[in-house]
Amino acid sequence: MSDNQPTPDTILRLINGYWSTGLLGAAAEHQVFTHLDNGADSAAQLAERAQISERGAQTLLDGLVSIGLVDLDRGRYRNTPAAATYLVKGRPADLSAMARLKLTHMGKLAALPEVVRAGGPISDPTTEVADNPHWGEVVPAIAAQSVPAAAVAADVLGLDEAGAVSILDVGGGSGIYSATWLERNPAARATQLDWEPINAIARRLLTDRGVADRFTCIDGDFHTTDFGTGTYDVALYSHIAHQEGPEDNIAVFTRLKDALKPGGALVVCDYVVDDDRSGPAFPLLFASEMLLKSQQGGTWRRADYHAWLTKAGFSDITFHAAPPATLVIAR
Repeated sequence: MSDNQPTPDTILRLINGYWSTGLLGAAAEHQVFTHLDNGADSAAQLAERAQISERGAQTLLDGLVSIGLVDLDRGRYRNTPAAATYLVKGRPADLSAMARLKLTHMGKLAALPEVVRAGGPISDPTTEVADNPHWGEVVPAIAAQSVPAAAVAADVLGLDEAGAVSILDVGGGSGIYSATWLERNPAARATQLDWEPINAIARRLLTDRGVADRFTCIDGDFHTTDFGTGTYDVALYSHIAHQEGPEDNIAVFTRLKDALKPGGALVVCDYVVDDDRSGPAFPLLFASEMLLKSQQGGTWRRADYHAWLTKAGFSDITFHAAPPATLVIAR
Protein backbone atom coordinates (compact mmCIF):
# COMPACT_ATOMS: atom_id res chain seq x y z
CA MET A 1 0.00 0.00 0.00
CA SER A 2 1.46 3.39 -1.00
CA ASP A 3 2.14 6.16 1.50
CA ASN A 4 -0.72 8.20 0.01
CA GLN A 5 -3.25 5.39 0.07
CA PRO A 6 -5.76 5.79 2.91
CA THR A 7 -6.05 2.90 5.37
CA PRO A 8 -9.23 1.81 7.16
CA ASP A 9 -7.67 2.36 10.60
CA THR A 10 -9.43 5.65 11.39
CA ILE A 11 -12.78 4.43 10.08
CA LEU A 12 -12.55 1.19 12.03
CA ARG A 13 -11.65 3.06 15.23
CA LEU A 14 -14.73 5.25 14.77
CA ILE A 15 -17.02 2.34 13.94
CA ASN A 16 -15.86 0.68 17.13
CA GLY A 17 -15.88 3.92 19.08
CA TYR A 18 -18.43 2.53 21.51
CA TRP A 19 -15.58 0.46 22.96
CA SER A 20 -14.02 3.69 24.24
CA THR A 21 -17.24 4.54 26.08
CA GLY A 22 -17.41 0.99 27.42
CA LEU A 23 -13.80 0.85 28.56
CA LEU A 24 -13.98 4.26 30.22
CA GLY A 25 -17.28 3.44 31.95
CA ALA A 26 -15.99 0.09 33.20
CA ALA A 27 -12.70 1.62 34.35
CA ALA A 28 -14.60 4.32 36.23
CA GLU A 29 -16.88 1.73 37.83
CA HIS A 30 -13.86 -0.16 39.19
CA GLN A 31 -11.94 3.06 40.10
CA VAL A 32 -9.02 2.04 37.89
CA PHE A 33 -7.67 5.59 37.64
CA THR A 34 -7.82 6.06 41.40
CA HIS A 35 -5.96 2.79 41.97
CA LEU A 36 -3.32 3.80 39.43
CA ASP A 37 -2.97 7.15 41.16
CA ASN A 38 -2.39 5.29 44.42
CA GLY A 39 0.46 3.23 42.96
CA ALA A 40 -1.12 0.10 41.47
CA ASP A 41 1.08 0.07 38.37
CA SER A 42 0.59 -3.49 37.07
CA ALA A 43 -2.36 -5.65 36.04
CA ALA A 44 -1.79 -7.92 39.04
CA GLN A 45 -1.76 -5.03 41.53
CA LEU A 46 -4.79 -3.41 39.89
CA ALA A 47 -6.72 -6.68 39.99
CA GLU A 48 -5.97 -7.12 43.69
CA ARG A 49 -6.95 -3.59 44.71
CA ALA A 50 -10.02 -3.33 42.49
CA GLN A 51 -11.09 -6.90 43.27
CA ILE A 52 -11.44 -7.78 39.60
CA SER A 53 -9.89 -10.58 37.54
CA GLU A 54 -6.33 -10.13 36.37
CA ARG A 55 -7.45 -10.87 32.82
CA GLY A 56 -10.05 -8.11 33.13
CA ALA A 57 -7.51 -5.70 34.59
CA GLN A 58 -5.07 -6.35 31.76
CA THR A 59 -7.80 -5.85 29.16
CA LEU A 60 -8.84 -2.55 30.70
CA LEU A 61 -5.24 -1.33 30.83
CA ASP A 62 -4.63 -2.34 27.21
CA GLY A 63 -7.74 -0.47 26.11
CA LEU A 64 -6.93 2.61 28.17
CA VAL A 65 -3.44 2.75 26.68
CA SER A 66 -5.07 2.51 23.24
CA ILE A 67 -7.37 5.49 23.82
CA GLY A 68 -4.67 7.62 25.44
CA LEU A 69 -5.76 7.66 29.08
CA VAL A 70 -3.01 5.45 30.49
CA ASP A 71 0.72 5.44 29.71
CA LEU A 72 2.95 2.35 29.75
CA ASP A 73 6.61 2.87 30.62
CA ARG A 74 8.99 -0.09 31.09
CA GLY A 75 6.13 -2.38 32.05
CA ARG A 76 4.54 0.05 34.53
CA TYR A 77 1.20 1.77 34.03
CA ARG A 78 0.30 5.28 35.08
CA ASN A 79 -2.44 7.81 34.39
CA THR A 80 -1.95 10.41 31.70
CA PRO A 81 -2.24 14.01 32.97
CA ALA A 82 -5.83 14.22 31.66
CA ALA A 83 -6.87 11.03 33.46
CA ALA A 84 -5.14 12.16 36.65
CA THR A 85 -7.04 15.46 36.56
CA TYR A 86 -10.49 14.33 35.49
CA LEU A 87 -10.91 10.66 36.46
CA VAL A 88 -9.44 10.22 39.96
CA LYS A 89 -11.97 9.96 42.79
CA GLY A 90 -12.08 13.02 45.01
CA ARG A 91 -10.52 15.45 42.52
CA PRO A 92 -12.65 18.60 42.05
CA ALA A 93 -13.29 17.95 38.35
CA ASP A 94 -13.71 14.15 38.56
CA LEU A 95 -15.86 13.00 35.63
CA SER A 96 -16.03 9.33 36.63
CA ALA A 97 -19.74 9.51 37.45
CA MET A 98 -20.42 10.91 34.01
CA ALA A 99 -18.40 8.10 32.42
CA ARG A 100 -20.49 5.52 34.28
CA LEU A 101 -23.71 7.29 33.31
CA LYS A 102 -22.85 7.46 29.61
CA LEU A 103 -22.23 3.72 29.60
CA THR A 104 -25.94 3.26 30.34
CA HIS A 105 -26.95 5.57 27.47
CA MET A 106 -25.22 3.71 24.66
CA GLY A 107 -28.27 1.73 23.54
CA LYS A 108 -30.28 4.89 22.88
CA LEU A 109 -28.02 5.82 19.97
CA ALA A 110 -29.54 3.00 17.94
CA ALA A 111 -32.52 5.31 17.39
CA LEU A 112 -30.39 8.09 15.86
CA PRO A 113 -31.05 7.24 12.18
CA GLU A 114 -34.81 7.57 12.73
CA VAL A 115 -34.33 10.69 14.89
CA VAL A 116 -32.35 12.28 12.03
CA ARG A 117 -35.18 11.43 9.66
CA ALA A 118 -37.80 12.89 12.00
CA GLY A 119 -35.77 15.96 13.02
CA GLY A 120 -36.19 15.34 16.75
CA PRO A 121 -36.97 12.82 19.48
CA ILE A 122 -39.20 9.88 18.54
CA SER A 123 -40.04 9.25 22.21
CA ASP A 124 -40.75 11.67 25.05
CA PRO A 125 -37.67 13.90 25.58
CA THR A 126 -36.13 13.49 29.02
CA THR A 127 -34.55 16.94 29.11
CA GLU A 128 -37.90 18.72 29.48
CA VAL A 129 -39.69 16.82 32.28
CA ALA A 130 -39.41 17.97 35.91
CA ASP A 131 -40.12 14.72 37.74
CA ASN A 132 -38.16 12.29 35.58
CA PRO A 133 -36.11 10.15 38.00
CA HIS A 134 -33.10 10.31 35.68
CA TRP A 135 -32.29 13.79 37.06
CA GLY A 136 -31.13 12.14 40.28
CA GLU A 137 -28.35 10.46 38.30
CA VAL A 138 -27.67 13.05 35.63
CA VAL A 139 -27.43 16.23 37.70
CA PRO A 140 -24.67 15.06 40.10
CA ALA A 141 -22.85 13.24 37.29
CA ILE A 142 -22.50 16.30 35.07
CA ALA A 143 -21.59 18.74 37.85
CA ALA A 144 -17.83 18.19 37.56
CA GLN A 145 -17.72 19.30 33.93
CA SER A 146 -18.61 22.84 35.07
CA VAL A 147 -15.81 23.15 37.63
CA PRO A 148 -13.23 24.63 35.19
CA ALA A 149 -15.75 26.99 33.57
CA ALA A 150 -16.96 28.24 36.96
CA ALA A 151 -13.37 29.11 37.88
CA VAL A 152 -12.78 30.91 34.57
CA ALA A 153 -16.00 32.91 34.98
CA ALA A 154 -15.06 33.92 38.52
CA ASP A 155 -11.70 35.17 37.27
CA VAL A 156 -13.18 37.11 34.34
CA LEU A 157 -15.79 38.75 36.57
CA GLY A 158 -13.36 39.41 39.43
CA LEU A 159 -15.78 37.77 41.84
CA ASP A 160 -13.20 37.10 44.55
CA GLU A 161 -12.91 40.82 45.28
CA ALA A 162 -16.43 41.85 44.32
CA GLY A 163 -17.81 42.08 47.85
CA ALA A 164 -21.47 41.45 48.71
CA VAL A 165 -22.73 40.54 45.25
CA SER A 166 -26.05 38.82 44.62
CA ILE A 167 -26.17 35.96 42.12
CA LEU A 168 -29.09 34.35 40.27
CA ASP A 169 -28.43 30.92 38.75
CA VAL A 170 -31.24 29.98 36.35
CA GLY A 171 -31.57 26.24 35.87
CA GLY A 172 -28.60 25.82 38.21
CA GLY A 173 -28.80 22.04 38.50
CA SER A 174 -26.26 20.69 40.96
CA GLY A 175 -25.45 24.18 42.28
CA ILE A 176 -21.79 23.79 41.35
CA TYR A 177 -21.43 27.42 40.18
CA SER A 178 -22.98 28.78 43.37
CA ALA A 179 -20.80 26.48 45.47
CA THR A 180 -17.64 27.54 43.63
CA TRP A 181 -18.42 31.24 43.67
CA LEU A 182 -19.58 31.38 47.31
CA GLU A 183 -16.41 29.58 48.39
CA ARG A 184 -14.32 32.16 46.57
CA ASN A 185 -16.29 35.18 47.81
CA PRO A 186 -17.40 34.91 51.47
CA ALA A 187 -19.62 38.00 51.12
CA ALA A 188 -21.60 36.79 48.10
CA ARG A 189 -25.08 35.31 48.17
CA ALA A 190 -26.67 33.07 45.53
CA THR A 191 -30.20 32.12 44.50
CA GLN A 192 -30.92 29.11 42.30
CA LEU A 193 -34.11 28.76 40.27
CA ASP A 194 -34.85 25.19 39.20
CA TRP A 195 -37.33 22.38 39.62
CA GLU A 196 -37.82 21.24 43.22
CA PRO A 197 -36.18 17.77 42.88
CA ILE A 198 -33.10 19.38 41.36
CA ASN A 199 -32.91 22.15 43.97
CA ALA A 200 -32.86 19.42 46.63
CA ILE A 201 -29.70 18.02 45.01
CA ALA A 202 -28.13 21.49 44.98
CA ARG A 203 -28.89 22.13 48.63
CA ARG A 204 -27.05 18.93 49.56
CA LEU A 205 -23.97 20.04 47.61
CA LEU A 206 -23.97 23.53 49.11
CA THR A 207 -24.39 22.03 52.58
CA ASP A 208 -21.46 19.68 52.01
CA ARG A 209 -19.36 22.65 50.89
CA GLY A 210 -20.31 24.63 54.01
CA VAL A 211 -21.90 27.59 52.19
CA ALA A 212 -25.62 26.71 52.36
CA ASP A 213 -26.29 29.64 54.73
CA ARG A 214 -25.78 32.00 51.77
CA PHE A 215 -27.75 29.93 49.26
CA THR A 216 -31.47 30.18 48.51
CA CYS A 217 -33.62 28.13 46.14
CA ILE A 218 -36.71 29.08 44.18
CA ASP A 219 -38.70 26.06 43.03
CA GLY A 220 -40.18 26.57 39.59
CA ASP A 221 -39.85 26.50 35.82
CA PHE A 222 -37.61 29.29 34.57
CA HIS A 223 -39.83 29.77 31.52
CA THR A 224 -42.65 31.09 33.71
CA THR A 225 -41.21 31.99 37.15
CA ASP A 226 -40.57 35.69 37.80
CA PHE A 227 -36.90 36.67 38.04
CA GLY A 228 -37.57 40.02 39.69
CA THR A 229 -36.45 43.47 38.53
CA GLY A 230 -33.10 45.15 39.22
CA THR A 231 -32.31 42.56 41.88
CA TYR A 232 -29.04 40.80 41.00
CA ASP A 233 -25.44 41.75 40.25
CA VAL A 234 -24.73 38.55 38.32
CA ALA A 235 -27.03 36.13 36.51
CA LEU A 236 -26.02 32.72 35.20
CA TYR A 237 -27.51 30.59 32.40
CA SER A 238 -25.24 27.55 32.14
CA HIS A 239 -25.82 24.66 29.71
CA ILE A 240 -29.45 25.62 29.24
CA ALA A 241 -29.35 27.45 25.90
CA HIS A 242 -28.53 24.25 24.00
CA GLN A 243 -31.86 22.77 25.15
CA GLU A 244 -33.88 25.80 24.00
CA GLY A 245 -34.88 27.26 20.65
CA PRO A 246 -33.94 30.79 19.54
CA GLU A 247 -37.16 32.52 20.62
CA ASP A 248 -37.11 30.94 24.09
CA ASN A 249 -33.47 31.95 24.60
CA ILE A 250 -34.22 35.54 23.57
CA ALA A 251 -37.17 35.63 25.97
CA VAL A 252 -35.07 34.38 28.89
CA PHE A 253 -32.17 36.73 28.10
CA THR A 254 -34.60 39.67 28.03
CA ARG A 255 -36.04 38.75 31.42
CA LEU A 256 -32.54 38.28 32.84
CA LYS A 257 -31.53 41.72 31.58
CA ASP A 258 -34.45 43.16 33.53
CA ALA A 259 -33.49 41.16 36.63
CA LEU A 260 -29.98 42.61 36.73
CA LYS A 261 -28.98 45.78 38.51
CA PRO A 262 -27.54 48.55 36.32
CA GLY A 263 -24.09 47.39 35.21
CA GLY A 264 -24.83 43.79 36.15
CA ALA A 265 -23.44 40.87 34.16
CA LEU A 266 -25.09 37.85 32.56
CA VAL A 267 -22.88 34.76 32.25
CA VAL A 268 -23.88 32.21 29.63
CA CYS A 269 -21.91 28.97 29.48
CA ASP A 270 -22.50 26.45 26.73
CA TYR A 271 -21.05 24.45 23.85
CA VAL A 272 -20.73 27.22 21.25
CA VAL A 273 -19.76 26.57 17.63
CA ASP A 274 -17.88 28.86 15.27
CA ASP A 275 -19.95 31.00 12.93
CA ASP A 276 -19.02 28.86 9.91
CA ARG A 277 -19.74 25.66 11.90
CA SER A 278 -16.22 24.33 11.28
CA GLY A 279 -15.51 23.73 14.98
CA PRO A 280 -14.79 23.27 17.82
CA ALA A 281 -15.06 19.50 17.62
CA PHE A 282 -16.94 18.72 20.83
CA PRO A 283 -19.74 21.28 20.40
CA LEU A 284 -20.28 20.03 16.85
CA LEU A 285 -20.55 16.47 18.14
CA PHE A 286 -22.83 17.46 21.02
CA ALA A 287 -25.50 18.68 18.60
CA SER A 288 -26.45 15.05 17.97
CA GLU A 289 -27.35 14.63 21.64
CA MET A 290 -29.72 17.56 21.42
CA LEU A 291 -31.32 16.17 18.27
CA LEU A 292 -31.82 12.89 20.11
CA LYS A 293 -33.16 14.36 23.35
CA SER A 294 -34.72 17.81 22.84
CA GLN A 295 -37.48 19.27 20.71
CA GLN A 296 -35.73 22.51 19.68
CA GLY A 297 -32.21 22.44 21.07
CA GLY A 298 -28.85 22.50 19.30
CA THR A 299 -25.35 23.86 19.57
CA TRP A 300 -25.64 27.50 18.59
CA ARG A 301 -23.13 29.80 16.89
CA ARG A 302 -21.35 32.77 18.41
CA ALA A 303 -23.33 34.97 16.02
CA ASP A 304 -26.57 33.54 17.39
CA TYR A 305 -25.67 34.40 20.98
CA HIS A 306 -24.53 37.88 19.98
CA ALA A 307 -27.76 38.56 18.09
CA TRP A 308 -29.99 37.17 20.83
CA LEU A 309 -28.24 39.10 23.63
CA THR A 310 -28.27 42.31 21.61
CA LYS A 311 -31.99 41.90 21.02
CA ALA A 312 -32.44 41.35 24.76
CA GLY A 313 -30.85 44.74 25.47
CA PHE A 314 -27.20 43.91 26.21
CA SER A 315 -24.52 45.99 24.51
CA ASP A 316 -21.17 44.71 25.83
CA ILE A 317 -20.82 41.05 24.80
CA THR A 318 -17.56 39.08 25.07
CA PHE A 319 -16.55 35.44 24.55
CA HIS A 320 -14.09 33.53 26.73
CA ALA A 321 -12.68 30.03 26.27
CA ALA A 322 -13.55 27.38 28.87
CA PRO A 323 -12.94 24.19 26.84
CA PRO A 324 -14.94 22.38 25.71
CA ALA A 325 -17.41 25.15 26.54
CA THR A 326 -17.42 28.88 25.88
CA LEU A 327 -18.38 31.62 28.33
CA VAL A 328 -20.42 34.50 26.96
CA ILE A 329 -20.48 37.52 29.28
CA ALA A 330 -22.98 40.27 28.55
CA ARG A 331 -23.57 43.59 30.27
